[in-house]
Amino acid sequence: MMTTILSISLLAIFTLLGFIHFYWLFGGKWGIEQALPTKEIGKKVIEPPKIATAIVGIGLISFGLFYLIKTGLINFQVPNWIITYGSWIIPSIFIIRAIGDFKYVGFFKKIKNTEFAKADSKWFAPLCLTIGIFGILIQLMNK
Repeated sequence: MMTTILSISLLAIFTLLGFIHFYWLFGGKWGIEQALPTKEIGKKVIEPPKIATAIVGIGLISFGLFYLIKTGLINFQVPNWIITYGSWIIPSIFIIRAIGDFKYVGFFKKIKNTEFAKADSKWFAPLCLTIGIFGILIQLMNK
């Protein structure tokens, strides 16, 4: 029961995040300024191309579907190695993201006074840590 709740929660989170990336892909501006790390002078650290935004959106929605497949809420044939390795890789990606690069993103960033840094400290890094913990809990409870 708990793995079902966590899996549905991850589906909802990943789907929402995926659709936000598609919104940006098609020209949406809401939240984009706070979503990309910037230097203290306000210059963006990265300018992701549209294809990267599309790949991230597809990846996020795929991660949500992954957890539905893993917990058996939908029946879709996937090789066992994808489930086995994906169950550890997905939470690892988000825990590493929460830890960050020690400069612009994550709990241990040095630059903390930009719009992105404030949003990252308040929302992005804690969300990434939560996703990582949920993924690990699903993996440990689903054995």
